[in-house]
Amino acid sequence: IGALKQHQVWPVQTNVFSVGGIIPTPLEFIWKVDPPEMIFSECLDNHYKMIKQMKGIPGIKADRFQEAFNVRHCALSLVGEPILYPHINEFVKLLHDKHISSFLVCNAQHPSRLRALDKVTQLYVSVDASTKESLKKIDRPLFKDFWERFLECLDILSQKGQRTVYRLTLVKDYNTEEIANYVELVGRGKPDFIEVKGVTYCGYGGASKLTMANVPYHNEVISFVDQLNQHLGETYEVAAEHSHSCSILIANTKFKINNQWYTWIDYDKFFELLESGEHFTSLDYVAPTPDWALFGSPEAGFNPEDQRFYRKSKKNNSVKNGGC
Repeated sequence: IGALKQHQVWPVQTNVFSVGGIIPTPLEFIWKVDPPEMIFSECLDNHYKMIKQMKGIPGIKADRFQEAFNVRHCALSLVGEPILYPHINEFVKLLHDKHISSFLVCNAQHPSRLRALDKVTQLYVSVDASTKESLKKIDRPLFKDFWERFLECLDILSQKGQRTVYRLTLVKDYNTEEIANYVELVGRGKPDFIEVKGVTYCGYGGASKLTMANVPYHNEVISFVDQLNQHLGETYEVAAEHSHSCSILIANTKFKINNQWYTWIDYDKFFELLESGEHFTSLDYVAPTPDWALFGSPEAGFNPEDQRFYRKSKKNNSVKNGGC
């Protein structure tokens, strides 16, 4: 729990709900499922219990501690495939009924489930590679027709009529040289935003061959984004960044209104529109992007209201050829 990078790129102080299971990304959902009402209730109860344990710990800010009891956002992401849950639409409705926003990430492998998904606050598709060969190498998909499923999901995304995002995770020596192919995929799914982030190294995992050498520096992420943006044409521009998580946001220029970026979200407006039952688009609940979150700002995406702490530099802390 905490202020993830979404709080800078998107105005989100979020709670992450991840799929918990022995096989987080199966071919199909074959297990007994808990009802959405129970999951929702247990999520909140356990969140409150976890926050209460933080009381009195040195460094905990009193206002942030109290704020954590007001759950406002939910990220259905991190691991697994949330759209496989048979009652995902009912669960999302429970969130929205309590004015909790929904940020859902999918792996673009279940087109029928993606097509059936109701409106969420923001819908992501993980675009981990731009060719069939590199996607197989990076994601190690389970389906034999993984590439066809992937492309079909991008086609569905272009038709959803809601706020959509491509999430590109850059892995050095794996997927950073495929600019033209990424451009083709953007033209296919027509996302509102493209979030480009350097991969986070989580340690040796046995099955994965990734090391810190595969983690790009922020300047390398910027270089990739510059090249991608040049090929995307006038429809997209670099809008925002979050340098301390190696993240850059490319946005459709329709979100640049009177020379001002509106990449943030007006959550009250989103719920108002949702409850009205009327048709609405991603442009109907935008909010202006603050200056400190814009790409190239001195703050580089770090909220000036917060205090940033730096580790004391130690000579033996450096990792050769490793990024952020």
